[in-house]
Amino acid sequence: MTSAIRLENLHVNFEGRFDLLDVNWTIEPDQHWVITGINGSGKSALAAILAGFGDVQSGTLEGLPARVGLVSFEVQKELIARELKKDDADILDVISEGTPVSEMIFDYVADAELAQQLVEKFGLSHLLDRAFRKLSTGETRKLMLIRELSNKPDLLVLDEPFNGLDADTLAMLQEHLASITDTTPMVLVLNRFDEMPDFITHIAYTDKRLGDAGALSFTVDRSDEAAYADLYQLLHLKTTDLAVPPTDPAHSLPQLDSAQPLVRLSDATIKYGDTIIVDKLNWTIERGKHWQLSGPNGSGKTGVLSLITGDHPQCYVNDIFVFGFQRGNGESIWQIKQFIGFVSSALQWEYRVSVSCKNVIISGFYDSIGMYTKSTDAQKDIADQWLALLGMTERANDSFNKLSYGDQRLLLIARAMVKHPPLLILDEPCLGLDDMNRQLVLALIEKICEAGETTVLYVNHHAEDQIKGIENYLKLEKNN
Repeated sequence: MTSAIRLENLHVNFEGRFDLLDVNWTIEPDQHWVITGINGSGKSALAAILAGFGDVQSGTLEGLPARVGLVSFEVQKELIARELKKDDADILDVISEGTPVSEMIFDYVADAELAQQLVEKFGLSHLLDRAFRKLSTGETRKLMLIRELSNKPDLLVLDEPFNGLDADTLAMLQEHLASITDTTPMVLVLNRFDEMPDFITHIAYTDKRLGDAGALSFTVDRSDEAAYADLYQLLHLKTTDLAVPPTDPAHSLPQLDSAQPLVRLSDATIKYGDTIIVDKLNWTIERGKHWQLSGPNGSGKTGVLSLITGDHPQCYVNDIFVFGFQRGNGESIWQIKQFIGFVSSALQWEYRVSVSCKNVIISGFYDSIGMYTKSTDAQKDIADQWLALLGMTERANDSFNKLSYGDQRLLLIARAMVKHPPLLILDEPCLGLDDMNRQLVLALIEKICEAGETTVLYVNHHAEDQIKGIENYLKLEKNN
């Protein structure tokens, strides 16, 4: 990038769903920026403008370089959707294996030698022959980073590049980005200030406006210590005096035997062909004993969770006891799932129905994606309490699909908690959330732990996100 990018009095609309207003911003060639702000304020929209997205309504935008590399949740979702459509187009009833990882990378990049180096650095060499759709969330993010870095763009725009990466991969990526600062200006969307690389020189803060709109409120030079301290404090505010709303007594769950553990896995093994992902895992989750599950990408965390929820095809060839049922003795999957509240990135991608924010929360009582049962007045009242707690009362009737990624995640967490399930499984629950909402979520989980009614299984990559009340830890290791 040889000249400055200038956005002056810019108003950009995104498919009639969101407007970004009052954008006055100059990016010099020697600057590296972080965009931050509360959920729904337009962080990702501001980054997307730099990649040519959005419909300019007024103002001027000049100086965008010809080659802009973009990695974002939206691009990731589009890649996944494109692969899934291949099955829809199959008229011969033959299940497509999908595009191999090697083709997804090397058919796209300009510098194949650099791509190969990054494949090795990111630890994807053993996955080159695997179908793209079979990658984990973290592995998919690694593939996207490899593609864009290997194209040596004039401007690199990374929307939450560190989310979903284990600690070693995160450190390696930070080191690689630092190594290209002299040649590649970067703009990063980050919700976590503790992940901000040292090479960042400036910060842009976005804020909400009335309706479905956001604005670039101010920019901060990182060398201005006083201004930086004020912004840091703003983004680390914690909500106090939190109270978890009650559940619906008329929709109570069957009583479990208090003498039995919630979950017991005995020599649990997950393997694909000759490849063993999880080898003879013994794990018991007792009522009221909260757990944090961690491990690098590909260590089998998602597989272990799906053994518990009953979604893994190998759950019937393993010795699994859950909620009073020995798996494989005629119980239905819904008998298992009624005792579980669950949040994950995969659930968020599946939750694509057009439904109001309020009904998203109420759907947690029925374990459904969408609402197909008439809700009670009590359930509506409980949903209103959750919306108030999340600061989203005015959005009760808005469509879930119109919300930002972070706001969607907050609602799905409320949906998982709404019935006070015996086991609450939170798979990276803070993924995509800004600092303020992350602290709210962590505080809510802490309250759930304190209440003693729900046992929490918390999955994350960030050691610093430990929660008071969680004193049991299981770390999975990769077997290859």
